[in-house]
Amino acid sequence: MFSLCYDFFILHVVVRYLSLGRNLKKNYLGCDKAACLVFKSSMETFNMQDFILRLSIQLPGFILAVSCHEAAHAYIALKFGDDTAKRQGRLTLNPAAHYTPFGTILFPLLGAMLGGTMFGWARPVPVDARRFKNIRKSIFWVSFAGPGANIILSILSAFFYVILVTKVSPTFYLYEPFLGMLKASITINCILAVFNLIPFPPLDGSKMVSSFLNYENQRKFEDLQKYGFVFLLLLWFTNLFSYLLFPAILIANGFIRLFYVMLS
Repeated sequence: MFSLCYDFFILHVVVRYLSLGRNLKKNYLGCDKAACLVFKSSMETFNMQDFILRLSIQLPGFILAVSCHEAAHAYIALKFGDDTAKRQGRLTLNPAAHYTPFGTILFPLLGAMLGGTMFGWARPVPVDARRFKNIRKSIFWVSFAGPGANIILSILSAFFYVILVTKVSPTFYLYEPFLGMLKASITINCILAVFNLIPFPPLDGSKMVSSFLNYENQRKFEDLQKYGFVFLLLLWFTNLFSYLLFPAILIANGFIRLFYVMLS
């Protein structure tokens, strides 16, 4: 769950750097100042040692999560006949092929710096729907592939987390680091899955919904994409983002409890 200071700083970054226009920026000036004050307060209590520890625990899971997310889109697109992503070198788990400076580096680092869970995104995989034989079916499964990969990673992380807790001695010298990495991986992947399944453009969930609509309604629904950043601003400004991600925390805990029952 994101802390209040993280929510405010996200709002600050979005307003300042996503070019929403002078009027919007002017209207949100009060929030902008609040974000700066919260960020300043966070920096006054910043501890480099804690930041490095948090980074080392969360970064492996985050990098794997966003890389698998995009590679899954590319893989399923290829299975349905579109090799665009493969030809552009995106059918790989190499994070260098998927990263974007803001979403994969700056944004997650700021989250870790402010004491929250790392959150971000990678460069979207290109998809040419004209290559699909069954466009609706293909778009649905290609869109679901990313969140689906995160769900699978979360389940696997929960399984190995419980294995480590129940079968490995705490005296093992890498016990605590591995435990922290696996727990972070469970949470990060659940958050990415739930967030991307929100049915609002341009998130994956919106494309899944769009695949069930007729052409006219599909175009109207996709037109909502121009309000995407405003929608995200609304989520963060009203703190709805935390409530939307609450199911991710429940799912993560559910996976852990399930494997505890199975392996105990």
